[in-house]
Amino acid sequence: MIIIPDLINGAFEAFGGVFIVINIHQLLKDKIVKGIHWGSTIFFTIWGIWNVYYYPFLGQWISFSGGLFIAVANIIWMCLRVYYWRKRLNSSR
Repeated sequence: MIIIPDLINGAFEAFGGVFIVINIHQLLKDKIVKGIHWGSTIFFTIWGIWNVYYYPFLGQWISFSGGLFIAVANIIWMCLRVYYWRKRLNSSR
């Protein structure tokens, strides 16, 4: 049975994941991170990982799917951010 609040929340989560994928695409294109503080992404990544646990506990499987998408996308973005940050540090030496 689909619960409307789960459907709406899952849609928000999924759209959030789409926007993070757009950020990933832009980072791969630019190969540099400017103007984004890493702390906010870490916070939302941890929150996304929490949601992967929490939504099944509530029986909200649509939200779980969207939350999983957002968590994985944030983890990929963070890994790329670290990669390009380290690459920039090594090239400046």
